[in-house]
Amino acid sequence: MIAALLALSFAVQAPTPAPPLTPEQTLAIRSVSDPEVSPDGRRVAFVVTEPPEGAERNRDVWIVTVVSREVRRLTYTPAAESSPRWSPDGRTLAFLSSRGGAPQIYLLPMDGGEALALTEGKSDVRSFEWSPDGREIAFIATEPRSPEEEKKIKDKDDARVVDKDDRNGRVWIVDVASKAVRQLTHDPWAVSQVRWTPKGDALVVQATDRPASEQETDRICGVSLADGAVTPIAAPRGPFGGLAISPNGASVAYLAARVDGPSPHDLYVRPLGPGAARNLTATSLDRPVGGVEWQPDGRLMGIVQDGFKSRLYAIAPDGRADALPAAPVNPSSFSSKAGVLAFTGETAVEPPELWLSVEGGAAERVTHLNDGWQHPPLVAPEVFKYKSFDGASIEAALLVPPGHQAGVKLPLVVLVHGGPTGRWSDRFESWGQLLVSRGYAVLYPNIRGSTGYGFAFLESNRADWGGGDFKDVMAGVDAVVARGLADPDRLGIGGWSYGGYMSEWAITETDRFKAAVVGAGLSDLASEFGTEAGPSYDEWFYGLPYERLQGFIKSSPVTYIKNAKTPTLILQGTEDTTDPQGQSDELYRPLKRYGVEAEYVLYPREGHGLREEKHLLDRLNRIIAWYEKYLK
Repeated sequence: MIAALLALSFAVQAPTPAPPLTPEQTLAIRSVSDPEVSPDGRRVAFVVTEPPEGAERNRDVWIVTVVSREVRRLTYTPAAESSPRWSPDGRTLAFLSSRGGAPQIYLLPMDGGEALALTEGKSDVRSFEWSPDGREIAFIATEPRSPEEEKKIKDKDDARVVDKDDRNGRVWIVDVASKAVRQLTHDPWAVSQVRWTPKGDALVVQATDRPASEQETDRICGVSLADGAVTPIAAPRGPFGGLAISPNGASVAYLAARVDGPSPHDLYVRPLGPGAARNLTATSLDRPVGGVEWQPDGRLMGIVQDGFKSRLYAIAPDGRADALPAAPVNPSSFSSKAGVLAFTGETAVEPPELWLSVEGGAAERVTHLNDGWQHPPLVAPEVFKYKSFDGASIEAALLVPPGHQAGVKLPLVVLVHGGPTGRWSDRFESWGQLLVSRGYAVLYPNIRGSTGYGFAFLESNRADWGGGDFKDVMAGVDAVVARGLADPDRLGIGGWSYGGYMSEWAITETDRFKAAVVGAGLSDLASEFGTEAGPSYDEWFYGLPYERLQGFIKSSPVTYIKNAKTPTLILQGTEDTTDPQGQSDELYRPLKRYGVEAEYVLYPREGHGLREEKHLLDRLNRIIAWYEKYLK
């Protein structure tokens, strides 16, 4: 009797396990982005995106006073508002807002008053920049439709000629005082980025006169303010972007591929006049650089990806790269002026917030926008390295349930990132946190082709999708199994985009996985090339299917689909132009034909990334249920 009472007493006192993380909780995070320090360094404007509600996510502009650290919201409309940009004198804040329909430029005086529209029209304003004297703003928008075109659309007489009827971005100039607008560039030039020269006497743009091309045809060009004449300055090979004009107006910095692709990686500087471009970071950093800004001392500041981490660097004209003091979080966007550095940052267990560093001091968090986020304790990743089949060192992160007892083998799900020129980083990721809270181990390998490990590593899976990269995945699984952590009979795989492709490939190569989740994957690389938007990325990897079809066939999961036996969940947006619906159709149909357990879910109105609240929740619930059904 006494023993029974003691047992009952201990049972009563035993702590109740925390309930698992829910899909609803993973969506309840506010994101913080686009900080902009005022010219005098007294204030920082930034954007807060609310959790999804229905089919939308509301975005508002917020502001923090640097000295007092007072944080307040500036805009309150249910419309999407973004891109806060200070006037050169700091007295006015411009931003984009869709409160009147199409996104337009609004001006908010800092000495009081309501925000008023500077531009009007039915064409979306895509981006803008103040002139150095603050009298004008250059912006990019499409040409408005004529009354005849509007009537044809209303009457459903809306046939569209491919390429010819595309709506391309043009440069416009608006006078701030009078609101008078004039169009500066015209057909055939399609403009994607615009920058003023420091004297305000010209513009520098990223543009192409072959906008219908499926190749990388963008160039760096000068635009005359007098007549809109476009003069090419340089034609970087491969994709590029992030134009930044030096304070003296002599040079332009930009991010570009080292040779010809597949994505921007290094920081270049070239004269706006005659002269050659110089790669500043190929040797000193050999890591992807992003979001660069010129500093008064002639250096450039940018965010550098290094494995799972990100860090701010100052890069000198001779290429010397000096890391700024490490912050407690990983920076994702920043602004630096007048001795004030503002950046947004997060980790896998710390949600996004705004941080400030003044005059080189330690960074401090100044917002608490996610303090009210209610959730069970999140699991911090263990980052480790393992050897792949050829001796290559692969870095990965591992999630293990809290309180896991040594010797107890867990179901393991390996998740593959998108790209392939992407990476897993130290930030919150919902699939893994949902699974680890339910007793799974979760592996995030940064396999060959990932960014953050140097250009040679990034291009090491060229024309070899499903080769060395897949072997890297399996070597990671074997490493976790060898630790006695993972149950080799309860393995799952999943991912989105290229991660979806790798999941498809896995089910044709091995029966070790007992469940797979394929999100917006690629099953037939040749038909993908022929139907996707922007095929130049795939061309860098495989060339043209009209000329080198065998490579596309060799690396297509559909080629080997008769080998598949793994139960597979397929998730796809119907409006996806990156990996179109046909790719998932081509996966589902043979799985069904050969009797493989498969479920195919289509999400109407959704593109490559899901946006609507109900769809996001449905996806996460289905993912959990699929792994629970086959791995538990």
